Amino acid sequence: MSDKFSNEWNRREFLQGMGAAAAGMALSGCAISADRSAKGLTEEASAVKPIVDSRTLEKPNLTVGYVPVNDCAPFAIAWKKGFFRKYGLNVKLNREASWATSRDGIIFGRLDASPVVSGAVTNARIGAEGARHAPLCAAMTIHRHGNAMTMNKAMWDFGLRPWHEYNGNLEEFGKQFRAFFDSQPPEKRVWAVVLSSAIYEYFVRYVSAAAGVDPFKEFRVIIVPPPQMVTNIRIGAMQAYMVAEPWNTRAIQGNLGVGFTFVQGKEVWLGHPDRLLGVMQSFIEENPKTYYSLVKAMVEACQYCSKPENRSEISALLTERSFTGAKPKKGAIDKFTRPAIVGDYNYGGFDGTDRTIQSSDATIFYDIPNNLPQIPGNHSTFMWQSHSLWLMTQAARWGQIKEVPKNAEELAKKAWRTDLYRKIVAEMGIDCPQEDYRVEPAEVFIDKKAFDPSDLVGYLKSFEIRANRPQSFFQS
Repeated sequence: MSDKFSNEWNRREFLQGMGAAAAGMALSGCAISADRSAKGLTEEASAVKPIVDSRTLEKPNLTVGYVPVNDCAPFAIAWKKGFFRKYGLNVKLNREASWATSRDGIIFGRLDASPVVSGAVTNARIGAEGARHAPLCAAMTIHRHGNAMTMNKAMWDFGLRPWHEYNGNLEEFGKQFRAFFDSQPPEKRVWAVVLSSAIYEYFVRYVSAAAGVDPFKEFRVIIVPPPQMVTNIRIGAMQAYMVAEPWNTRAIQGNLGVGFTFVQGKEVWLGHPDRLLGVMQSFIEENPKTYYSLVKAMVEACQYCSKPENRSEISALLTERSFTGAKPKKGAIDKFTRPAIVGDYNYGGFDGTDRTIQSSDATIFYDIPNNLPQIPGNHSTFMWQSHSLWLMTQAARWGQIKEVPKNAEELAKKAWRTDLYRKIVAEMGIDCPQEDYRVEPAEVFIDKKAFDPSDLVGYLKSFEIRANRPQSFFQS
């Protein structure tokens, strides 16, 4: 065997071995093993007497996905407290590796239902670049807020600080933001999000553009599953990321020297929808009674999660291995999950300053806090179709579709099933808004630009920074 061939063979073996090791680490980090999914019935659930006879349902045995972030709280509560059982359902919870597998599990029939990132349902309908094309539907929001953007220590050392310390000065932030990336080589100009063509990607680009920095020119956006965010920022694979909690707090409290929270998603758009309960349209059509039971169980779980007196219990439950597994070796058992659930959120930093801010809107599961616009009958699980329209404008703004669809309202109506939601919660004695659209006032957005759903094209054209053609999306 020649030396050249031997060297090539050794190199190939090395690369294959490294690839296998990387794949193993990725699978381990994602925790896709079914052994970690919540199983069976708890004592509390077993004691619940069903008010719906499972024999009257088309499909009482369901497989429902969830992702190991704080968002899974309503699923964890519905399982533990017996809300699924109450409505005649036998639900197997399946721990998903990422938001892509959560979405694709529904589309390809592995899951009956699962949470999806806001934007995934809309973009599946409009055929946006980077999204799976499928007739996805959602009739309820799982929660609002509960996410944030983390920046690494190098960005702190350069002078960047949490957004609230800029006192609303986008120009000042923009100068620092651009200067940081100008000082970095291409491989160190990377921002990670959890899914393409979804609200986290839009928020990253929205904030950058609002500060006058073109996100297409200054940095790349890659996809990384939530549990891998902290490790990847520690090793320098990206300089910043946006993800749901507890993976922002984890970078601050569990990995000193890794990062700080630049901005919570609620500071980008106060009241934004974060996660939806996704299903295929065919599931609703074939299993209407089952779907009613599923939504009712999830609404009750969201109501439970919303009560202040239950928040400590919920944050502790989320640390369990079946859910986020974010339990520190020492100290309080829920210091990672607690901040975004209870509302004592620490932005972190590297100067010894305590940046903890108390709030009632860190994660909104049902009741609308007083600092948000108040609309009679409104609650967090109600979906506004105008929010689906906003997501379409962002898909067009960033080149994932060529233009805002001519039939945007029709597509929103098919994807965001407010008609079904009203019927379902009416049986529970819950009132909700009768309108599907609302104007988002200027004060709820970071750039103070109001959104009027009656003029989508005008809204899109009001942004100076936007794509003129479809752009490639970088995969990690």
